[in-house]
Amino acid sequence: MENTGRLYGVGLGPGDPELITVKAARLIGEADVIAYHAARHGRSIARSIARPYLREGQIEELLLYPLTTETTDHPGGYQGALDDFYVECAARLAAHLDAGRTVVVLSEGDPLFYGSYMHMHKRLAHRYPTEVVPGVTSISGASAVLGRPLVERDETLTVLPGTLPGEVLAEKLRATDSAAVLKLGRTFEKVRDALAEAGRLDDAWYVERATMDAQRVAPLKDVDPEGVPYFSLALLPSPAEHTFVPEKPAGQGPGEVVVVGLGPAGRPWLTPEAQDALAAATDLVGYGPYVDRVQPNPRQRRHRTDNRVEAERARHALEMARDGARVAVVSSGDPGVFAMASAVLEAASDFPDVPVRVVPGLTAAQAVAGRVGAPLGHDYCVLSLSDLLKPWEVVADRLRAAARADLVLALYNPASRSRTWQVGAARDLLLEHREPGTPVVIGRDVGGPRESITVTTLAGLDPADVDMRCLLIIGSSTTRVSESGAVYTPRRYPA
Repeated sequence: MENTGRLYGVGLGPGDPELITVKAARLIGEADVIAYHAARHGRSIARSIARPYLREGQIEELLLYPLTTETTDHPGGYQGALDDFYVECAARLAAHLDAGRTVVVLSEGDPLFYGSYMHMHKRLAHRYPTEVVPGVTSISGASAVLGRPLVERDETLTVLPGTLPGEVLAEKLRATDSAAVLKLGRTFEKVRDALAEAGRLDDAWYVERATMDAQRVAPLKDVDPEGVPYFSLALLPSPAEHTFVPEKPAGQGPGEVVVVGLGPAGRPWLTPEAQDALAAATDLVGYGPYVDRVQPNPRQRRHRTDNRVEAERARHALEMARDGARVAVVSSGDPGVFAMASAVLEAASDFPDVPVRVVPGLTAAQAVAGRVGAPLGHDYCVLSLSDLLKPWEVVADRLRAAARADLVLALYNPASRSRTWQVGAARDLLLEHREPGTPVVIGRDVGGPRESITVTTLAGLDPADVDMRCLLIIGSSTTRVSESGAVYTPRRYPA
């Protein structure tokens, strides 16, 4: 077995070459031998589908059926003639496998779903290494081009060959929710009569050569039996497809506001819950650069605003939700940390019927801490150095309290274009309570294209190195910098 080739039964899908799987395309291109079945005219639909993936120099084995529907004088009758044919085909492929060649047998649709390949599989799979590569079935292709679901919830789908007796077809069609009847061709009129007898004809659809250039879709009752090919099927879609849920008109009942944390930067920092909330939104609201971080979606409306209009932004989001919109208000980091969640919840008191929920995000403090190690490993305090919404005296009192309590500090909003002195003032205040060598981490644009991390000391902290894109972490008395440069605060506090 070590020197033998490998056999692949490869599904090609319903007809469109672009519906071939990536694996099928690769195997077709790599194979030494390409085998395919055809009727006596020699034209192979399977080969025509696979043609874009074939390469020069491959051996092709045309497996030409000795008969299709005509009569035969074979002593074993029709089935006997086919059995001999399959034995001969298997022997031809076995010769290649014995020589160590890789053999791909092409199969329309799926190899083990009414496919010709299965006859080779039954005769060779126990003798050679074999793999079956599934393909999109004709039923899936027909449902897709028809644009109607096959089954929903607990409905049942019945797959039937049109070669069954008419009374059997009618009985099974009566007993199922959805159905696909294959192998039409000369059986078309019998299948149509069975659908009528089962009371299902008005719901039945005819799909011919699904996904191919010659594709045709029509109500089955309107189809002329003359010229119906073998590659066609009858489809009874899900009965539930007749039940449509009307869209809620604008202004009839509230939508929802979801305040979404985007994390510090980029999609890798976005939680699955946040991604889901963004995908479900009809409207995005937020500070312009934050809205720009969400991948554009043409069905969504984007409302970019200045960073200084939080209250107006919150009311706008709530007003749209009151009128039926699903609004995502976006914030960098976590929306509950110096961000939009508070503003939205404060404004929401005037919109009692509008649901509001908050989806957390990875904070800037966590992102910066993770880049250097574990400086937040013990108790810590989060403060904003901005004095735009509170007096500097309050900021200073809180800095002193945190310093006296020996807490690690994560300082947000340390500087801006108009606020340049607060960092120096905070450093001098903290030096009244902390050693000059206390570790300080300056994290700038963490996760972004201009990310930088600087580890310095409290005495060495230069306000000129800090801007609006930065977050500072000021260590406690126990915070350490290891020989490798990692910054950490031990879990155990000295007695």
